[in-house]
Amino acid sequence: MLKYEEVIEYIKNNINTGELSHSKRLPSIRSIQKLFQFSTGTVLKAYEKLEQDHIIYSVPKSGYYVVDNFHTQNSSKYPIIDFSAVNLNAEAFPYQNFQHCLNKSIDLYKEKLFTYSDPRGLNSLINVLSKHIQNYQIFTNPNNIIITSSSQQALNILSIMPFPNGKSNILVEQPTYYGMIKSLELNNIATLGINRDLNGINLDELEKLFKYGNIKFFYSIPRFHNPTGTSYSRLEKQEIVKLAHKYDVYIVEDDIAADLDINKKNDPMFSYDTSSKVIYLKSYSKILMPGLRVAALILPNLLIDKFLLYKKWTDMNSPILSQGALEIYIKNGMFDDHMKQLVSLYNSRMRCLKDTLLKYKHPRIQYNIPESGYFACIYVNGSLNYDKIFDSLNRKNIKMFNTSECFLKEYKCHNYFRITISEVNETQIIKNIPIVLDVIQKYLD
Repeated sequence: MLKYEEVIEYIKNNINTGELSHSKRLPSIRSIQKLFQFSTGTVLKAYEKLEQDHIIYSVPKSGYYVVDNFHTQNSSKYPIIDFSAVNLNAEAFPYQNFQHCLNKSIDLYKEKLFTYSDPRGLNSLINVLSKHIQNYQIFTNPNNIIITSSSQQALNILSIMPFPNGKSNILVEQPTYYGMIKSLELNNIATLGINRDLNGINLDELEKLFKYGNIKFFYSIPRFHNPTGTSYSRLEKQEIVKLAHKYDVYIVEDDIAADLDINKKNDPMFSYDTSSKVIYLKSYSKILMPGLRVAALILPNLLIDKFLLYKKWTDMNSPILSQGALEIYIKNGMFDDHMKQLVSLYNSRMRCLKDTLLKYKHPRIQYNIPESGYFACIYVNGSLNYDKIFDSLNRKNIKMFNTSECFLKEYKCHNYFRITISEVNETQIIKNIPIVLDVIQKYLD
């Protein structure tokens, strides 16, 4: 049994014996660490796994608690309604097709499984991707594509490595992807923020930050932003790229939801870049499965050697088996077929969410519901008792992501509620979104 599994077993036993119940707070991370003499990371991993399995939930600034109706929540009577999950619902993934690709990958690349390979990634996959991403108006030399073990690895390396512009600060939208915030915090990277609300970004403020902020790169999610679900207009993207060229600032464009966009004329910032300032990042894990851990990064020539040096001594090379399976999945046309079905599914759920939300009007509550993508957003203009809202929703078996985690400490905000539609069907949306709104209104000052 692994160390973190010992902690999980201990918590479960305490729940089953009645020592821990919904009304009692779980032991703190520190107390469990002392009890087992394990590292903080091991205990955190155990608590995160328990949270993922909907056995416990966290309350900001309070701790962890047992989910109400834990013993019955997996029955049809008490299902968990998960508006927090970003990963693809297991029911929506064609396992048989991908299993075929995995088996074929083993046959094709079995020799490479026993040796170290090119840190750039599997060359045959890179060639397939260089053609496939042209569907997104991404045209690049295959030599500029690097395969990473997830987008998180790419972001981590980009954050810590030096850039040719000699600058040191990183600029992020506020709010932004939680994983980027944590990576910057853990690496002690000097970080600045710029507000991005439901109306977009202030370009005048962005220019001042580019000019005076010593910005190494600007991390941005232009399309279906996490967590607001908003997208930049074509003019905004063009202007941001112009400013990057003018002030020698790189842009890291995280295009997580490119495959889900039904607007084929919605081009990425990369397509407007004529001065090699845009670094393009595309993950395949979120639209297929998290365990795939494959992302594609397109780098300007000046950054390639330095990035590969850092990557080589991070993981030597990304897993060959996953890369080979993805290559076959795309070449056989399975990926495109899968995406057509997924886009239709998510588009339908977003329409349902929009219809449901617009029935409930409140002078201090705004919504952003895009046509597709993962994320929609509720914004509340007023003071909120955030902790009580999440506590109340958890008691009703409704799970939502704590969007305040998407902010740098100095920008902390408790007015956004991210809604994802990956794990909920239309019936669940229609029934439970009114409950979410009622709870928010109850604790709106």
